[in-house]
Amino acid sequence: MKAVTVRQENKHRFSLWLGVGIGGTAVLAGLVLAYGGPLAAAALLLAGAAAVIVLRDIEIGFWGVIAVVCLLPFATLPIDIGITPTFLDVAIGAVVGIWLLRIVTGQQRTIVTGPVTLPLIIFILTAVFSFIFGLANGPLTPTLLRKFAELLLSLGFVIVIVDYCRNWERLERLVKVIVMAGAAASLIAIVFWLLPEDTANTLLNMLQRLGYPGGWVIRYIEENPELSERAIGTSVDPNVLGGLLLMIGALAGPQVVAKRPFFPRWLAVGLFGIILLALILTFSRGAMVGLVAGLGFVALVRYRRLIPYMAVGGLLLLLLPIAQEYIARFVEGIQGADLATQMRFGEYKDALTLIARYPVFGVGFAGTPDIDLYLGVANVYFTIAQLMGLVGLGIFLAVMGTVFGYAFLHRQQFKQLPQMDPVWLGLHGALMGGLVAGIFDHYLFNLEFHHAVTAFWLLVGLAVAATRLGVEESKQSGVVA
Repeated sequence: MKAVTVRQENKHRFSLWLGVGIGGTAVLAGLVLAYGGPLAAAALLLAGAAAVIVLRDIEIGFWGVIAVVCLLPFATLPIDIGITPTFLDVAIGAVVGIWLLRIVTGQQRTIVTGPVTLPLIIFILTAVFSFIFGLANGPLTPTLLRKFAELLLSLGFVIVIVDYCRNWERLERLVKVIVMAGAAASLIAIVFWLLPEDTANTLLNMLQRLGYPGGWVIRYIEENPELSERAIGTSVDPNVLGGLLLMIGALAGPQVVAKRPFFPRWLAVGLFGIILLALILTFSRGAMVGLVAGLGFVALVRYRRLIPYMAVGGLLLLLLPIAQEYIARFVEGIQGADLATQMRFGEYKDALTLIARYPVFGVGFAGTPDIDLYLGVANVYFTIAQLMGLVGLGIFLAVMGTVFGYAFLHRQQFKQLPQMDPVWLGLHGALMGGLVAGIFDHYLFNLEFHHAVTAFWLLVGLAVAATRLGVEESKQSGVVA
């Protein structure tokens, strides 16, 4: 009887908070209507309606985050209150807010964590320290504050994901949504690449209403219209699209050869094929190397059956006419003969100079103290060292080491879990691919690419949750490590 009373009390408390939230949204929408116009008010009401839906089922909120990351990563609300919130801000904010609300109201009394939680919190605190420490090097603008808050939100999202994925069904559904959303983003990118350039550019310019850049947005190799067009889809930048697709491709790859794929095999092959084709059309060499590294990791750890598929893919790249320019680009990159690679070498040199001058905690996120130095280098590790110093880079590597170390210690248990094994391996293969691609680009820790940062840390949370769930399942089924 007491338990029933407690549940009723929690339900009433949750309903009260829900009513306050809805009422507050209505009042705020009225103020926005008065001062910001009907479009801004409609956008706010739509966001409020989305929040109510998420209140009913937080998993829909996770789906929304994934959909925005893959399909409309740079979309913004038509509201300017000093800062302009993005769709992704609203989506992640809704999920985190509802998660916190459930804890505050007593709907949820425990938080499930993993070994990554402590080093991740230390990494977040180090980022905050470097941010504050570096404010002497540049102005604190509303945009900088928003983008840094987005970074912290993406990092903290790991904790929410690990806690939410308390059973395998939840985790597998999220992975399925990621693969399908990645395939949808790939299909959009392929269609835009196939369309006449003027038509594709006109269609992409329609996204200006959602905060996307206008003008001529079609991208080419080395920004030279005489060279091949690069697929961008709705991701603006071909390298960023390639980075997203390499991780989703490495996640989907094991399903092609899994004994018990979570999609029918024909569908798994089709989804992976679409993702791979779109990735090739980005002409992102770093992303392709990352995909090979991610799938190679999966193949070496468990699925040797992937190797023939990878070999066939390599032969197609060698033989298909469209791939000849791709191969030439790889050769030029290895030789350091093309402009993009030469610029990267220059960035690496300047980044090492900055890190040598400010090795401990970096220069922060606002700017550099020296006029001859600048922030920005096409390497995620140099980027972290610039912003947060070698201390921040060391903690980041400790976070990644914890994720993979946790998986390594329990790798044998997953051999006896055929349903979990391909998903678990795919998640870690995706992270491995992202980390390798990070050698050649910086979008996984760049304030300008919030969706890419979110995608990476989303996979971190899912990978940790998958290992934890596998350990629990092996204990319940009596599997010996």
